[in-house]
Amino acid sequence: MSAEPILSASRPLESYLPEIQSLLQEVIRAGGFELKAAVRKAAPPDYVGEVPQYVVDLSGPDSDLLLEKHAALLDAFEYVVLKAVRLEEAHLGKIIFDCEDWRRLRNEELKLTAEVAAERVIETGDPFALNPMNPRERRIIHLALKEQPRVRTVSEGFGPERKVVIHPASPPAGKR
Repeated sequence: MSAEPILSASRPLESYLPEIQSLLQEVIRAGGFELKAAVRKAAPPDYVGEVPQYVVDLSGPDSDLLLEKHAALLDAFEYVVLKAVRLEEAHLGKIIFDCEDWRRLRNEELKLTAEVAAERVIETGDPFALNPMNPRERRIIHLALKEQPRVRTVSEGFGPERKVVIHPASPPAGKR
């Protein structure tokens, strides 16, 4: 039995899409950005570790601004818009913002990083700490290694310094 509460939404996910589109257009206009936003259904294999139902694709001459510093502005747009439309907790993760396929490519990069680090942990028997990551990226690492029986993952640290540490599932015979 799962310890996580089952969240149910009182409002269908699709009902938020016009509000998201409208508010995002207003943010883009007010900020003076040269961007276009389009909402599309997500294709299941597009994203590793998360299964969004909708992707808000941003594109245009100012795309590079959204992707600077690990897509900090893209993350900010997503956070502000989803908070402002009061997206219910049950729908979190079902709508994501992307630009130039950055999220999908970053997810693939994180999955590969997780696999390489896990192999290193299996070979050496020593824990391996990844660089600090945001909660979404840490979750991708945890999910990428969830089915790997020879390692386990834990998040350590606080705030922006929080990172995933990959440990052997059990210590080698000589290291107990």
